[in-house]
Amino acid sequence: MRAVVYTQSGNSSVLDLVERAAADPGPGEVRVRIVRAGVNPTDWKFRSGGFGKMTFPEIVPGQDGAGVVDAVGSGVTDIAVGDRVWTMLAQHARPGGTAQELVVLPVDNVTTLPDTSSFDVGAALGVPAVTAHRALTTSEDGPDRLAPGALAGLTVLVAGGAGAVGNAAIQLARWAGAIVISTVSSDEKATLAKAAGAQHTVNYREGDPVTAIRDLAPDGVDIVVEVAPAQNLRLDLQVIRPRATIAIYSSEGGSEVALSVGQALSTNARFQWVLLYTVGRSALRAAAEDITAALADGAFGVGEEHGLPVHHYLLEQTSEAHAAVEASAVGKVLIDVCETAWP
Repeated sequence: MRAVVYTQSGNSSVLDLVERAAADPGPGEVRVRIVRAGVNPTDWKFRSGGFGKMTFPEIVPGQDGAGVVDAVGSGVTDIAVGDRVWTMLAQHARPGGTAQELVVLPVDNVTTLPDTSSFDVGAALGVPAVTAHRALTTSEDGPDRLAPGALAGLTVLVAGGAGAVGNAAIQLARWAGAIVISTVSSDEKATLAKAAGAQHTVNYREGDPVTAIRDLAPDGVDIVVEVAPAQNLRLDLQVIRPRATIAIYSSEGGSEVALSVGQALSTNARFQWVLLYTVGRSALRAAAEDITAALADGAFGVGEEHGLPVHHYLLEQTSEAHAAVEASAVGKVLIDVCETAWP
């Protein structure tokens, strides 16, 4: 089978397309023929050494993908050969990610993909959608699961609604009944956030965004899905209501945060840090189930019409795909691994 690998940290040029023998699934594992693989910022950060030294001598990148199960190990009962699935955390604590034709994963890392959802959609879930789910389900006065009506009466502020996590947060929050406000940096990104389902957008480069958000949510917002705390935390504290949650999943724009203790105390604000690798199995499984329910309801999609343009690369173009994500491509970067689900 074909696989993209790297044996040393560095820029995207360290990625090589090679031939490797396919592994067989062990107990509690399944083997998935990957049709589409998703590329996330964490992929190039791992590859470049941003998360420390390599833990395996050879690594196949890629946490997210979608395809068809072609073999199952002993003890696997809920997933069968021929099932369409989407993956999460394929590369976490393992050397083999989704940038290969066949990947062996624990059965807990795969979830059935509804027949109505394309492989493009399935490969775009994983890191973005599960992160968004976690950000929306940790507030004091909100739900710990998402379903239609679960966020009814709540207002969610999504920072950077044109990004992959922001897009997923908008779609999931709207499915769950929330009012969604998204901050954006341009008219083009406002159009994408609205296509995802945001009822309101605020261009933070124009006028006073605090006033604009407060005009839309006079009592304050209930949940903030935050991508750039170093830049936005001061704004967040001015627009939340008491006991709101600011869920922080990235450090775009800076890794240090200046916090006004008095301002935070006055709101009883909850700061929720979100990193999928340590959230726990129960939270991951809850997210997988709820996201799949949203898919079944037709409430989650990709493409320009859903606010998330898709950029396709061939497997042999994985280095270019990584470079595109590293250059902050707007939309979702996908790798076309196999032409079809079967050889």
